[in-house]
Amino acid sequence: MGEVTIRDLGRPGDLGWVLQAHGELYAAEYGWAIDAVTAPIVARFATDAVPGRDAGWIAELDGVRVGSVLCVREDEETARLRLLLVDPVARGHGVGRRLVTRCVDFARDTGAARLVLWTNEPLAAARHLYLEAGFVLPGEASHTEFGGEVRGQSYELDLV
Repeated sequence: MGEVTIRDLGRPGDLGWVLQAHGELYAAEYGWAIDAVTAPIVARFATDAVPGRDAGWIAELDGVRVGSVLCVREDEETARLRLLLVDPVARGHGVGRRLVTRCVDFARDTGAARLVLWTNEPLAAARHLYLEAGFVLPGEASHTEFGGEVRGQSYELDLV
């Protein structure tokens, strides 16, 4: 494993990479077609992100993108963690933990009272990171947004 850095999202191609990496990785690992769900999130971030209120980060391994996460404000009290991803080549080296921590710290530092996220039951490594960071699971519901039926999970973290 080489050098991992976490940097602010914003270089040309970053958001395109986030969309492409999600589409390719989830199709390869789970057979999910998620572009229709991910594309509007990326587009909203590209057009509506407010500096100091919304942010995103890219993890790089030796200068190559290997991870991402966004933090977007939903309202005055609530921020949302979006699009956490770690490429398989970088898993097991703390990249996901560093991205989640960056998001939690940003949400707290910008005055959010809580941080929420939505994920899916098969994503055990991500769930471990969320629980380790103190998130709790207040709700689950099945959905078919990615093709087959999957159990969606809503997590939240009290930041005050």
